[in-house]
Amino acid sequence: MTQKPITWVPTLSLEGGEPIYTAIVDAIAADISADRLKAGQRLPTHRALAEALGVDLTTVTRAYNEAQRRGLTEAVVGRGTYVRGLPVSQQRPSIPSALLAQIDTGMNLPPRPAEAALKERLATATREVLQRPDLMELLSYRPNAGDLQDRAAGVSWLQSLMPDATADRVLICSGAQTALLALLTTFARAGDLVLTEALTYPGFRALAGQLGIKLKGLAMDSEGILPEALDEACRSHPPANMPKALYCIPTIQNPTTATMSLSRRNAIAEIARRHRLPIFEDDAYGKLPEAALPPLASMVPELGYYVSTFSKCLAPALRLAYLVVPGASQAARLTAAIRATTMMASPLSAAIVTHWIGDGTAGKITAAIRQESAARQRIAAAILKGTDCAAHPEGHHLW
Repeated sequence: MTQKPITWVPTLSLEGGEPIYTAIVDAIAADISADRLKAGQRLPTHRALAEALGVDLTTVTRAYNEAQRRGLTEAVVGRGTYVRGLPVSQQRPSIPSALLAQIDTGMNLPPRPAEAALKERLATATREVLQRPDLMELLSYRPNAGDLQDRAAGVSWLQSLMPDATADRVLICSGAQTALLALLTTFARAGDLVLTEALTYPGFRALAGQLGIKLKGLAMDSEGILPEALDEACRSHPPANMPKALYCIPTIQNPTTATMSLSRRNAIAEIARRHRLPIFEDDAYGKLPEAALPPLASMVPELGYYVSTFSKCLAPALRLAYLVVPGASQAARLTAAIRATTMMASPLSAAIVTHWIGDGTAGKITAAIRQESAARQRIAAAILKGTDCAAHPEGHHLW
């Protein structure tokens, strides 16, 4: 009598030394979520799945018991193990067609490739954080600029880009927008002028509009701001009305994708130093290029305010960013601004990110997102061949 082929074999992810039985359970949950396993579907017998995976029978038995404990499956005596499906609270609701037109296609979202294993890694990190002995402290108010260990993790994360950063110069913010808000409210008042690229990030324009701050766009080319345009904008204003700062995105600029060369960065930094012009450097995409150029803030550290967010290289919902400032006095001023506007970043989000940085998970997720972005850029380049467009080979968008 021939044995029937089994209808489902999981794809196991065993990174980080995860036990095989938990990988099987995670695969069951992932396939239910992706609709590859349907509610009511019968799973292979313990023995059949063990043979298919080349593992011990006890491993599969343990996995099925854990899946049942989590509410993913149910065992029927004499009949087998069946998929229960996700609880109602975890099911993805269908989106009414009337709402599809309201989806904001202007948001620059990072891809979520399967290789990033965000769901599984987030579950693991959350379990670890919930077991911390200081958990109750994470549920209370914390220092406005973040706990020291989270700021130290920021130093580690930014080492390749900002090698001179120290924990006392790294402030934790609830996303890049919060960091930019702190900078604007500290350096400018209604009616003041801030310089930007001719085409600049809409989120910064929205902040300036809310605060009544004027923006002046500077002429650009394929590398971003033209040095002569920046110099002219500074020289054309009397000292009393000098621009308060330059806001720019030197790497994979939003929206144009322009990336400053090393020589262009040196030229911009030199002009800023000559005019004593603070630079608000938004490096949202700085972790995407495998071969990254040094930030402007590292070239003119006495004037550079560097913002690095996890929204584009991990996940937007973490709402966490690092703001690197020149020194102690600037840290004190900006900490006061954070306290006045948002009080603090979420300690739980900071704890998860710090955990991911410490065990290498953050780097792995970023690498998976970088690889997926590169693949999508190759597809876009093939489809748009012959079209006049600009893109970075590892970026999320094109222009």
